[in-house]
Amino acid sequence: MNINKAINERELIIALEGRLDTATAPELEAKLNQSLNGIEKLVFDFAALDYLSSAGLRVLLSAQKTMNKQGKMIVRNVNETISEIFEVTGFSNILTIE
Repeated sequence: MNINKAINERELIIALEGRLDTATAPELEAKLNQSLNGIEKLVFDFAALDYLSSAGLRVLLSAQKTMNKQGKMIVRNVNETISEIFEVTGFSNILTIE
């Protein structure tokens, strides 16, 4: 998985490419932990994300909890497969999906 970060003042955009699963979730979690201090808006771009596992969902939930305290989190460009995962797991009710 590739993780591309862009920071614009207090906004952090994370574009993911590939698979967010048990093998790659710890890397994303570490990057988020290093980057969220002072961030008021976190945007995930899933345009190139092919797969999302429960480990990836845990990282998203953790990021959402952090951002609930300091700003907002948005998930963009979700494909049909990942959208279905969000629906089945109830994450569509937790996350702001554009």
